[in-house]
Amino acid sequence: MFGYSEKNNRLKLKKNHSMTQKKQVTRRLQQPHKSIPQNSVLFRERKARLLKLNTKLKKLFPKAEIALTWNTHWELLVAVELSAQCTDKKVNEVTEVLFKKYPTLDAYVNAKQKDFEQDIKPTGFYKNKAKNVLAAAKRVTEVYGGQIPKTMEEILTIPGVARKTANVVLGNAHGVVDGIAVDTHVRRFALRYNLTDSKDPVKIEQDLMLLLPKKEWFAFTYRVIEYGRQIAPARVYDTSKDPLIPIYPPAGQMFRV
Repeated sequence: MFGYSEKNNRLKLKKNHSMTQKKQVTRRLQQPHKSIPQNSVLFRERKARLLKLNTKLKKLFPKAEIALTWNTHWELLVAVELSAQCTDKKVNEVTEVLFKKYPTLDAYVNAKQKDFEQDIKPTGFYKNKAKNVLAAAKRVTEVYGGQIPKTMEEILTIPGVARKTANVVLGNAHGVVDGIAVDTHVRRFALRYNLTDSKDPVKIEQDLMLLLPKKEWFAFTYRVIEYGRQIAPARVYDTSKDPLIPIYPPAGQMFRV
């Protein structure tokens, strides 16, 4: 009897600890981090700089948009989850076959994980991605009636979805703009041009949201992605040909951040 009660207590403690961790993660996403004061000189400098950078980016890439291919909101979610640590080009190659093999949400719900892992293997980290995508299919089916949620709070409950994925899906699927999608290109851009003091994507997003008008949030990500792909890669490059460097010359020395 004592042993049974002791085991139950351990299970309760483990469950409570897990729930506490989830609540802590939710609070971290909902509560903004301590940014620099908006009346400070540094904040005003960063805001003015980003406005100039964004104006230039709009001229350079007026039609920048998501590069992933998809037909339904669910396929968009799948493609974005697969794009983690993988190029959009490779993801598109994989999904061209994947979306034909799994034409409906139910097909994902009924898929065998081992088979699915092999289907998405070229995208890397395929075991974890397969686990998340298939779990996401079940949650979207069971909780959201087969529809991708339209709110940040709801979409973040889907396995494999963090704020970057949420922002991309909400913006492209529903036209809902609740933040700025911070991928590796946006993170590097924000650090290179001294727009943030953090390397954490969530905190970088919050800093950029304060500096940039909301109407620019959605398109900004795709402009920066094109800038990173076509002009300013992570590796050393010829900054003399970079049209954004004159706006903030120190960025010319920030090859890797």
